[in-house]
Amino acid sequence: MSAPVLAYEDLGLVQGSGWLFRNLDIYIGERDRLALIGRNGAGKTTLLKLLADRIEADEGRRTIVPGTNVVLLEQEPKLEGFATLRDFAVSGADAPAVHEVEAIADQIGLDLSRPATTASGGERRRAAIARALAQNPDVLLLDEPTNHLDLAAIEWLENWLNRYTGAFVVISHDRTFLTRLTRSTLWLDRGSLRRAEVGFGGFEAWQEKIYAEEARAAEKLDAKLKLELHWLQRGVTARRRRNQGRLEKLNQMRAQRAAMLGPAGAAKLGIQADDVRTKSVITAEHVTKRYGDRTIIKDFSLRIQRGDRIGIVGANGAGKTTLLKLLTGELAPDEGSVTLAKTLDGVIIDQQRSLLAPEKRVRDVLADGGDWIEVRGAKKHIQGYLKEFLFDPGLADARVGTLSGGERSRLLLAREFARRSNLLVLDEPTNDLDLETLDLLQEVIADYEGTVLIVSHDRDFLDRTVTVTLGLDGSGKVDIIAGGYADWERKRSPLPRAGGAGGGKGEKRGAKQAVPTPNPSREREGNRKLSYKDQRDYDLLPKRIEEIEAAIARDEAALADPDLYTSDPNRFATLTAQIEKARAEKDAAEHRWLELAEMVEALAS
Repeated sequence: MSAPVLAYEDLGLVQGSGWLFRNLDIYIGERDRLALIGRNGAGKTTLLKLLADRIEADEGRRTIVPGTNVVLLEQEPKLEGFATLRDFAVSGADAPAVHEVEAIADQIGLDLSRPATTASGGERRRAAIARALAQNPDVLLLDEPTNHLDLAAIEWLENWLNRYTGAFVVISHDRTFLTRLTRSTLWLDRGSLRRAEVGFGGFEAWQEKIYAEEARAAEKLDAKLKLELHWLQRGVTARRRRNQGRLEKLNQMRAQRAAMLGPAGAAKLGIQADDVRTKSVITAEHVTKRYGDRTIIKDFSLRIQRGDRIGIVGANGAGKTTLLKLLTGELAPDEGSVTLAKTLDGVIIDQQRSLLAPEKRVRDVLADGGDWIEVRGAKKHIQGYLKEFLFDPGLADARVGTLSGGERSRLLLAREFARRSNLLVLDEPTNDLDLETLDLLQEVIADYEGTVLIVSHDRDFLDRTVTVTLGLDGSGKVDIIAGGYADWERKRSPLPRAGGAGGGKGEKRGAKQAVPTPNPSREREGNRKLSYKDQRDYDLLPKRIEEIEAAIARDEAALADPDLYTSDPNRFATLTAQIEKARAEKDAAEHRWLELAEMVEALAS
């Protein structure tokens, strides 16, 4: 374990009428890769601000190695008062050089001349990333860094952080992002902070063990505490186990859906008329949509059945929103037709959270100020319903403006899922949600009797939720794959990288960091195909990388046992060595595959 470069001892902070947390000890080593996990409202964002010295603690002592540069990437970049994204990215006393910001912006496909007032969420996030990374941080504090990013930008950021030689602490709802990058975990839970030297891949096993120990200890507590602990475990442990059964059901639904799709993902539209009347809710036939000279959607056909969970993925600008609007009837196609069932009654949950006025109370949002809410035809007391969505029932009279971003998102989900509907449209539903709420959202979607359309960049969420994935690459073609994101990824061409692989701390600053290029001798004139060995590596390496990641997760889960070091130090040392070796092999495999992907792209051009 490396010596800390940043630490807080006996940290305490008062929020409202009481302590948000107290007596916390936290340290960050010079090469730490830390996942910060906790429920919405637990204080994760506040903890990052304390570490960054943005706010003052009520108790505790902050220590830092002199000269250490700590940079915070905030969840909501504040762009008010700036004319352009460039003005924002190079502002402040700690502003990086313009050429360094421009180099990173170029890699992630950001136009810095874009007016700040009209920039999208993804553009604002990229500007904040360019500003943070260009400051050459020694410690990087990341608060939901993948929010509003498309898949290419997320992969670019993963690549940059894999090569980064400093320390980082990251809050994220993106399980795939956390699993690939983190090596240690901080768990902020009920006012206390625990640390385990396992990455996020081992977090759930460690969490289960902690809850099991608390359950044994609860046998000696009074009945009230037993009930509270039972509810906590039922909301986490038992829910997760139920979700395993739902995943099995999801796989069965995917298999059934695969049988309905023809070669190359083309939909089989010629089914019986009674099936159409009773099962089909949206039918798209040879749909094409253009904007000017650009074809956004080309010759797309699909019959969406009642109960389908459709995921829509692709880079920003590839046409996801256009496709969603075509499927919901908000936009008419230039060619072809989209037919919606007459009985279709949809609910759209947008990523702007426009229904939540800060001055409203929670009960105003859910029950128009009353005590009872109608949940799909059945009346429930507001306090009981709040508990179903992991809220303290006492929050019924809290103002929306006092809730965290994740709690506001959860409140909107609670409101919209209560309405009668048979079509649910979710636009980036995972932004700002904690991991437990994501488990809950997966459960609610699985139990929903209607059809679900989901636009998301959260790979793990899609893998756990959807039966069919519609993948867009910007060419107008729509891949139709029975399964989740991982199924689409295995069958698609590599995503266009957001400018190539980024560099990390210690690399030449201001220079563009490129994906490693293949041997020029392999690209000589007339060589229009890969060698046998190259082709074999290109085909097999993705599966090998998945196997290595699974092995790392398995070993990290074993290391999550807090008693392992004292009970079996040899096994602890063996597992640690295995994980380090596996990570090195994974890095080499990813480097090799990226090299081959560049060769494939060059041969195709």
